[in-house]
Amino acid sequence: MAKRSPILAAQPLSPAGSGGATGFTELGFQGGDVVTAGNLIAMMRLIWMLLALAGGLIFAVILDAAEPLQNGQQVAQAPTLTDLTGGRLPIVDLSWPLNAESVFWPGDGYEPFKLRDIATLEKDGVNSKAFSSPEHLGTHLDAPSHFEAGRLSVDRLPSESLFAPGVVVDISGPVGADPDYQVSLEDIRRFEQMHGAIPHGAVVLAYTGWSRFWKIPARYQNRDMRGQLHFPGFSAEAVDFLIRERDVRGVGLDTLSVDRGLSRDFPVHHLLGKAERYGLENLASLDKLPPTGFALFVAPMKIETGTGGPTRVFAILPSPNSSE
Repeated sequence: MAKRSPILAAQPLSPAGSGGATGFTELGFQGGDVVTAGNLIAMMRLIWMLLALAGGLIFAVILDAAEPLQNGQQVAQAPTLTDLTGGRLPIVDLSWPLNAESVFWPGDGYEPFKLRDIATLEKDGVNSKAFSSPEHLGTHLDAPSHFEAGRLSVDRLPSESLFAPGVVVDISGPVGADPDYQVSLEDIRRFEQMHGAIPHGAVVLAYTGWSRFWKIPARYQNRDMRGQLHFPGFSAEAVDFLIRERDVRGVGLDTLSVDRGLSRDFPVHHLLGKAERYGLENLASLDKLPPTGFALFVAPMKIETGTGGPTRVFAILPSPNSSE
């Protein structure tokens, strides 16, 4: 009895003029095998399956190498560290320069920023200066230890907490009508309805528009006849939500304090301190930021045991060609 292929056989088939099945040895049939129509059909199906699989893998590699498509449009790749160090990403400096006019908290013992020469090129062949400043002057960071005992000082803040996604909640509209306005929980919910949930580990910034008064210190403090300060801030309810539900690393804004000027017990400072989060105050250029899609680099002076310190804050934006 003739040996058959293990593939299910039907009627014998030999190519015309071949004199047998020997013409199919290249397909894996040995001499003496009976080539049937079923053998051939099954083998062709197997070949097509292998070709389809190989083609699918090649297609997948091509897609992986190409820029992704979203709604039929090309979407730029996410920015990389190479883009950042190569100068291809826009960077916004959110800090004010330090000088004798820099605004500081109007408390007892606070003094203006001071800068003096200790060496000059003409006299010493080198330029060098000395400065003195309160911790909480100009653009600065409030460490958790600012209002809470036993909490982190500025030098002990984890390095990773100083790099974070950023969002900007714009409350400049209501602040125009009420200088004592506070970022409310409703403002946060409205923001998330428009822009999606605030990323966990973000720093939430409030743009109040108050920075337009920065170069007019009396207007920036906005004292009334009794000496009471008037400027906007965050509400305790909003910050409590951001800490508990969004695990934010900190909050910041373009005024003297994360608590509004009218505050006497500073609940936002206490909430941030107890939760080991930080506050950023006297920020600049928040109007140049998008609501979402940027990263923050927060660089406070590393003052040992410090309750805060002058801080350089940078916002790193997606490239102009990005859809972020």
